[in-house]
Amino acid sequence: MKYLPLKSALFVENRARFTATMAPRSLAIFHSNDLYPTGADGTLPFKQASDIYWLSGVDQEESVLVLFPNAAKPEQREMLFLTETNAHIAVWEGAKLDKNQAFDVSGIKTVYWLQEWDRVMKELMSQTEHVYLVTEEHLRRNNPVETRTMRLNKVLKSAYPHHHYKRSAPALNSLRAVKTQDEVEVMQMAADITAAGYDRVLRFLAPGVTEYELEAEFTHEFLRRRSRGFAYTPIIGSGPNACVLHYIENNQMCQDGELVLFDVGAEYANYTCDVTRCFPVSGTFTPRQRQVYEAVLRVEKAAMDLLRPGVVLADYHVQVGECMTAELIQLGLITQAEVDNQDPAWPAYKKYFMHGTSHYLGVDVHDYGLWDGSPIQEGMVFTVEPGIYIPEEGLGVRIEDDIVITKEGHINLTRAIPKEVADIEAAMADRA
Repeated sequence: MKYLPLKSALFVENRARFTATMAPRSLAIFHSNDLYPTGADGTLPFKQASDIYWLSGVDQEESVLVLFPNAAKPEQREMLFLTETNAHIAVWEGAKLDKNQAFDVSGIKTVYWLQEWDRVMKELMSQTEHVYLVTEEHLRRNNPVETRTMRLNKVLKSAYPHHHYKRSAPALNSLRAVKTQDEVEVMQMAADITAAGYDRVLRFLAPGVTEYELEAEFTHEFLRRRSRGFAYTPIIGSGPNACVLHYIENNQMCQDGELVLFDVGAEYANYTCDVTRCFPVSGTFTPRQRQVYEAVLRVEKAAMDLLRPGVVLADYHVQVGECMTAELIQLGLITQAEVDNQDPAWPAYKKYFMHGTSHYLGVDVHDYGLWDGSPIQEGMVFTVEPGIYIPEEGLGVRIEDDIVITKEGHINLTRAIPKEVADIEAAMADRA
């Protein structure tokens, strides 16, 4: 890993929060992700499963975490199962965690090698009635690939068919939605790295530069600051490309007079940042670009003020839609008559702002959270990302920040990245 070691206390606290939700005589199992093949003997870079990382900090493949707070033996209340490193692995892949290193990372004293799994689990399963499993039920999951977790869940249920199996998801959705102070500090590091990338790109952008060159500038800045790189596939859309919500080709030249939409965030220690900014290629907004941009900026600021403890997300999105409706009428993009006759299921503003305004953020870009009508709580972290997309004008604007909900309002983690028109134009005027 490129990132510096995090404090094990972060993961100790997360485990304590999770085990406090478990039923008596129960254990919970969390598996690492697979290494995914690319062809021949190649693999994609390893990306750890977010649950086992959130609970342990272990960031290597073929790892398992078992939590058993009522275990008869105190040393078996928290256990890691890891690949036993050896000289061959050390030469070809780099040494894996030894038992002392695993403790330093996670705060977990009991570490078994994977070859001991069957023996230890036979002992543990004889003491427990309930088993909590990760069931891959993230709200946004749409990947048909069978994961390591899915496969090993089947094996366990086949070997122990008479136990009662429970879902870890309800507790994880609630717990991971609320960040600890240690987690917020790591997310601020990801945001600061992201800000450095935007600062670099803001001064590099000019007519004739390609979208992929801008992507390369982000990559350079992120890696030199110990980030693994992008938290998600970067979107760098110039001109009409900004109207494609998930534009990832990044292969066009930026033309004088266009805006470029950047939806780019860095990852640090598996924690993510998610930011969108729009910059004028020439260094100066045209009157129309500025008009649309400032409309989006007003909606974003209003949305941030709406996100407070006690607010329900569904109600919040309705209120943001009302703010956007007023701006679109002022811009001449929709009429009051269209609003009066709109379909409540797809309001008039959706013609130009068709996505949601906020999602949870954390170890996953679209992190676990509560979408069941539960009120927002202090410590939750959200994106705020309104946008206006006008394909007929070749103009798309989205502005996005990451905010931590506080007792009195919020803290903007990405406040260092310029978004006021005057600040953007001043920074671009300083280009060499």
